[in-house]
Order: sequence, then structure tokens, then C-alpha cells
Amino acid sequence: MPYTPKKTVEVVHKTKNHLLVQLKRNQPILYERLLEQVVSQPAAATVHHSHEVGQHNRLERRTVSVWPLAAGIGTEPWHDHFQTCIQVERQTEVFDPRRKAWTPRDETAYYLATTTLTAAHAATLIRDHWGIENRLHYVRDVTLREDASRIRRNPGLFAVLRSFALNLLRFNGIQNVSQALYDNALDFNLVLAYQGL
Repeated sequence: MPYTPKKTVEVVHKTKNHLLVQLKRNQPILYERLLEQVVSQPAAATVHHSHEVGQHNRLERRTVSVWPLAAGIGTEPWHDHFQTCIQVERQTEVFDPRRKAWTPRDETAYYLATTTLTAAHAATLIRDHWGIENRLHYVRDVTLREDASRIRRNPGLFAVLRSFALNLLRFNGIQNVSQALYDNALDFNLVLAYQGL
């Protein structure tokens, strides 16, 4: 049975670990309540600004603000485990070479943490999370086509096989998984030469 947010938070709290989770609209009561009662207040003393010139003609400015959460701010008892509310405002400009113009995009995301965080520390943790998303989940979804899989019997077994293949490629220093899969399809001896097999 998959974990509900309540069960996940309770397990994390019971095992004395900490959790940083994105607050989405699929928890509408908590989402609206925090926006009304917390985010509408002036930000806490810690606000972190960062600028980045990214790949693919992308400029990004991020502002991370944090608010401490008091007990009873949520609607359920398990909401009291959250101690910090985090707001990440992203202003992104992407250069479109066909139109020869910059396209602006503004996004705001909210996160909750079960520990007290500064804005700088929260910014680092959130960026590290996106590194995992880009190196692992994107590769599994796009390159290994996990979401498009039509396997209905024992899908977990094939997920383990995909994880093994990805771990083997990473262990051998492969950065471009798509290119490695193409090369391996052309020459099976490349697969047999991998270390750790």
C-alpha cells in the first residue's frame, strides 16, 4: 500500500529523521491555510538571493524566504511536525533563437520542512533535490522510458532491472546514458567490458 503524506510524515518523525517536501495544491486545505496565515506575513529575517546563468540560454534568479511555523498552524495533528515553511520564487528568462527574444517566466513553489532551516540552507537542499531529479528520475522517465512501459505483470522486477542498468552505467563513469545505450546496442562487447558486471 503506498504511503499517504500523513504516514510518511509520521514515519519520518518516529525515526527521528527530517523531511523536506514540496507543498502542492493536492493538499488544498493545508496549502490555502499556509498561504493565508504564514506567507501573507512579512518574511522571516533570512532571505536568500541567487543568480545563475544556466545551460540552454537560460538566466535564473531565485529568492528563497523562510517562515518558522508554530504548532497548530495546520488542520491535522500531523501538520504540527512541520517547523519551517519555505517559498522559492524563480524568475527565469529563456532566450529563443528563432524569435531572437528573451521569454520571461515566473514561478513560485512552497516547501515544508520538519526542522528549522535558514534560507541559504533551504536553497541548497532544494537545488540538490533537483540534481537528483535531473540525474535519476528524468533519465528513468525519458531515456529508459519507464513511464511509457506497458508491463503489467511484475513491473517492480523490470524497475529493478532498469535500476541495475543505470547503476552499472553510472559506476563506469557514463554521463550520457542515451548515447551509451545506443553504443551498447551496436556493440554488445561494450556491455561485457563494464566493470562491476
